[in-house]
Amino acid sequence: MASLARRPPLLFPAVARHTATVIFVHGLGDTGHGWASAVEQWRRRQRLDEVKFILPHAPSIPITANMGMKMPGWYDIVAIDGSAESLRRNEDEPGILTSQAYFHDLIQKEIDSGIPADRIVIGGFSQGGAMGLFSGLTAKSKLAGIVALSTYLLLSLKFAELVPKPEFNKETPIFMAHGTADPVVNYKLGTMSRDLLKEMGYNVKFETYPGMGHTACLEELDAVEDFLTERLPKVADKSEEKSEL
Repeated sequence: MASLARRPPLLFPAVARHTATVIFVHGLGDTGHGWASAVEQWRRRQRLDEVKFILPHAPSIPITANMGMKMPGWYDIVAIDGSAESLRRNEDEPGILTSQAYFHDLIQKEIDSGIPADRIVIGGFSQGGAMGLFSGLTAKSKLAGIVALSTYLLLSLKFAELVPKPEFNKETPIFMAHGTADPVVNYKLGTMSRDLLKEMGYNVKFETYPGMGHTACLEELDAVEDFLTERLPKVADKSEEKSEL
């Protein structure tokens, strides 16, 4: 897994001075291009002009649920039948940890380029949301926030053993959202993950979208934009506030 061929991520440079970064991770079988229109949606109100968006592309790997054929994926999945049990059973821990290392490296590269960790948000959708949630909570720097759409907590049965000590992101705001009619990642698994995270003391906000399947809707994308704007306010706005004082 360590020698996987990876394409460089799709990048959306900041419109104004670059002061913050969002890493948003696509789901199984998709590419970073699949979320390009969402980035355009988030940027349309010009509230995120200082934010660079990074949309990584998953490597092509054999997926057991796809009869072993290769497709873009962050880790192997044994079955996709909508049940909580099948997704939690036989989790591909080596694959998950390989992708975790990749996302931690992306975060570190942003920090090395001069972006403070607390100006970085990581998140994603479905399998990408699972990786964003897992990688964000196990990061060794305090991040600005985590976005987890239509997804679940990976390696939940041993998650407490996998977080760094001390925990840098125990209080980091997490935005989770899920549709009640999701046939791929069952809504119950999303709420179970939310409840488990809350029991462990994490700062989770969970939005439910009645009747939504395994997709995203405009209302949900607007909620993500609001979360990103709150967590990554314009530095220029802060400077203006100080000058007025």
